Amino acid sequence: MNGASSEEEAEVVHRESTTYDDLLKRLGSRNESVANAFRRRQREEHGESETDEEAGSDPDSQSDAVENDDDLESLSEADERDDGDNNESPRSHTIANAPKGTGIYSSMKLREDMEQDDSDALFDSDEESDSVLNDQPLSEACMTTSTFDSHINYKLSSREVDELLKTKWSYTWKMPALTMKNCNWRGTGECCIKDLDMTSSYSLKTKLYKNWMEIFKASGSSEFHQSKQKMFFSLCNSYCDIMHHNKKPFYLKGLEEDSNIMDGYLIHSLNHVLRSRDLMSKNDRKLAKNQENVEGKDLNAEAYLDRGFTRPKVLILLPLAGIARRVIKKLIQLTPPKLKDKVENIQRFYEEFGSGITKDKDDQNDSENTKTKMSTKPSDFEALLGRDNNNDHFMIGVKFTKRGIKLYGDFYTSDILVASPLGLITKIGETEVNKEKDVDYLSSIEILIIDHADVMLMQNWSHVKAVVEQLNQLPSKQRGTDIMRIRPWYLDGQARFYRQTIILSSHINPDFNALFHQHCFNYQGKVKLECKYRGVLPKILTKVQQIYERFDTESITGADDSRLEYFSKKVFPKIKDSVQHGVMIFVSSYFEFVRLRNYLKSQAASFCLFGEYIKPNDISHVRGQFFRGEKRIMLYTERSHFYYRYKIRGVKNLLIYSLPERKEFYPEIVNFLEPSADMTCTILFSRLDYLRLERVVGSTAAKRMVDSDKGVFVFA
Repeated sequence: MNGASSEEEAEVVHRESTTYDDLLKRLGSRNESVANAFRRRQREEHGESETDEEAGSDPDSQSDAVENDDDLESLSEADERDDGDNNESPRSHTIANAPKGTGIYSSMKLREDMEQDDSDALFDSDEESDSVLNDQPLSEACMTTSTFDSHINYKLSSREVDELLKTKWSYTWKMPALTMKNCNWRGTGECCIKDLDMTSSYSLKTKLYKNWMEIFKASGSSEFHQSKQKMFFSLCNSYCDIMHHNKKPFYLKGLEEDSNIMDGYLIHSLNHVLRSRDLMSKNDRKLAKNQENVEGKDLNAEAYLDRGFTRPKVLILLPLAGIARRVIKKLIQLTPPKLKDKVENIQRFYEEFGSGITKDKDDQNDSENTKTKMSTKPSDFEALLGRDNNNDHFMIGVKFTKRGIKLYGDFYTSDILVASPLGLITKIGETEVNKEKDVDYLSSIEILIIDHADVMLMQNWSHVKAVVEQLNQLPSKQRGTDIMRIRPWYLDGQARFYRQTIILSSHINPDFNALFHQHCFNYQGKVKLECKYRGVLPKILTKVQQIYERFDTESITGADDSRLEYFSKKVFPKIKDSVQHGVMIFVSSYFEFVRLRNYLKSQAASFCLFGEYIKPNDISHVRGQFFRGEKRIMLYTERSHFYYRYKIRGVKNLLIYSLPERKEFYPEIVNFLEPSADMTCTILFSRLDYLRLERVVGSTAAKRMVDSDKGVFVFA
């Protein structure tokens, strides 16, 4: 018995330190009050009182010490109780009879001075408004149960965490996407769509909801509760991870749809930020009031666990500065008048993110800019890259205060970060060179929005992946955070399970799927769009037979080798034996471009290169060589077409080595062909190309082509 008892005592004494212990120890090296809290915690875990060292072995002294220490009940008592139950979150702190200057009160002093002006609620209480909207009292419309509260207050069990880490997602339900034809929402867990009340305000902040309604009515629209923007907001407000890959972007004449989706996720982000700020402000006032008279009262510290490591809660990743301008303008517009009446640094914003237009231009002019001169390039190119700001290296912080909105706020004290993948990856790279720098402002991101992911695919998708992997890491430094008020799931390293990720794109891609399933662990589950496509073949103007040749591959890892092998054995010998010039080989990726370039060199072929890294001065030279027949073959990439969109003349035979990601490029490339009696168009594909194939030929035809025993298909 005594031996067993000794072992139990040893277990308590040598219990492994938790993440909370490690954080207190690390932060304690920089802050005296935190260090004292950590020492207190260690003494109490070993059954020692705060005055053990002074009392020695005198029983009376020890008794006095225990009495004195009753006023400093440990923050970790709940830790000890919860350590025995692995199915619950390991912390539920309680402070009893805490005097001034100790515990949670002393942590209030750690707040940064720059936040003092923002300590009051950004809005008045919702209950104070008696306005009426849509024949319903506005206060009543907005007093529904908050999904924000239910989401952040949920406690994950260890079993749930283990299940989430397995990343085995089972999509168990399907619901029609009411605003999109031939599309369905599919999701994991319980269906989060069927029970949506479209007449509910979803506990939006009263003035935020009212301002949104006024903007909607001013636009001349009706039936707000059935609108696309309200429907998408409702989906966002479920706090599930979302992948929407059938969005019609503004530059493809989808201005209204793009704006509706943008409204939905921005209102959701604003509501999340403002509720977070108001919750902290209310707790600050409660603590300040209780601090004056705490004797004889029990304070539940769990009620004050209201923050993360740093202030930024929303990260919006966008590919280009022109798109960022549209998003931030809309964000300011949706913000209630009390805050948006004064926007700091707005002039600097338009100078750096603008495109020569004034700030009072409406969204229609903002997206199309000014049509001052005719262009031979497609309108979508002009809207996205031609006349707009195509800078892909930027980062800006947006901060909400009682006085208004501050653009270019310090990243650590901003509420919303808007950045490009390249802009953020540069900041991350700087931390590797200079150890004094860090990206701790990414540690407490609770909503991640990746908009226009299809454009990022034309940049460098590995940057997006690297940024997502950097999110929700434990910070390297203390930055004025109230340590005792950090939510337990932050300290336990579980923040990624509470982060909502929203991926928006005009099409689906395997890289999007991989990121969505391998790096998004939201405990609320996942929702993704499933669509059927009609194809783009009717948009081809040149009357040419398009011959699809399927090659077989045994695995994903061997697909590239199988494609090159089929080309070298079945396709290139015909090109080599022919005397005709004007052969264009279109490839989708730079990796394929390099492999084909090396192969053509090994075959001593006559060819020229038009890739995304071509120098502007060389473009005319390369186009001229191909048009005049000085080079028989042109190797042309999808990214070069995306960034330059030149009309290539002299194309007699077209080989699409790999189908383009962007379906609108397919007819543009095929229309390069100059009509002749012997022109040809050949397309290579495998069963693994199904996602691209269905966007081009349509879902029905694509399914038949990958399932058929035949390997050649012809479209006239």
